[in-house]
Amino acid sequence: MTATLLIRLAGPLQAWGTGSRFLHRDTDPERPTKSGVIGLLAAADGHNRNQHDADYPDALSLAVFAQLRFGVRADRPGVLIRDFHTVGGGRFPIRPRDVILDHRRTAGISDIESHEEGPFGVVDVPTWYGAPKGIHPDESGSLQAKAAVGRSPLITTRWYLSDAAFVAAVESNDHALLERLSDRLDCPRRFLWLGRKNCPPAERLNHGVHDGPIESVLERTALLPNATEAEPYVWIETSPNERNSVPVADQPVSFSSRHRVHTQRWERRRHIPLSEPAIRWEFE
Repeated sequence: MTATLLIRLAGPLQAWGTGSRFLHRDTDPERPTKSGVIGLLAAADGHNRNQHDADYPDALSLAVFAQLRFGVRADRPGVLIRDFHTVGGGRFPIRPRDVILDHRRTAGISDIESHEEGPFGVVDVPTWYGAPKGIHPDESGSLQAKAAVGRSPLITTRWYLSDAAFVAAVESNDHALLERLSDRLDCPRRFLWLGRKNCPPAERLNHGVHDGPIESVLERTALLPNATEAEPYVWIETSPNERNSVPVADQPVSFSSRHRVHTQRWERRRHIPLSEPAIRWEFE
């Protein structure tokens, strides 16, 4: 029997990129993408962008998630905002926790001047700049740079949807799969974000598994408490030959950082008449 898992996507900021590059990070101005929602579900299940993860060997493959039929309803479309974000400048501090967790670093910083600020002091290397991920301790504990860390600050443009709220839905004939994903949303194996790492969800994501296809379930689902649209738009995945369907290039094939691949799928935007809601939200 066909069933649908409902996911509440609400937060101060959301970012669902469709063609982002380092200096320019966009977001779809209308709604979350299938790639973004599938990525959220995959992270909840333990997926780490690679097909084989030693931390969670039982994590489902991306191919399983990609087969889910996708839909989303824009109860509160939000406002498109732009952020000028500076990256790549400033000193890299040696944090107290780095020394506490790795005793080898104590010797590595013994000759570096310490400034008494706060209970632990502040220890840093004045000439080191750049991202911390390029700096690691060697076998003796001394901090070493794996690559050149002298960088000039860069200003990037990042777009977000502010104060938006959506109801996303994924459909499958595999009821057990949807129940598994529902449980994972409540107890995720990895951190979950609304498209980008600085966009945490403000509400519980999981809203349960319900019998029926996406269209039927969304018709029976009440508007979100902060909805601004009495008749919101919905985007529902369709077959290529369905009338008024349009192509969208957000079908995920690979989430690998070095080789991200998306293919084309088809969807239709329309209004769904909302019936007397049988599926309600907590704390309405």
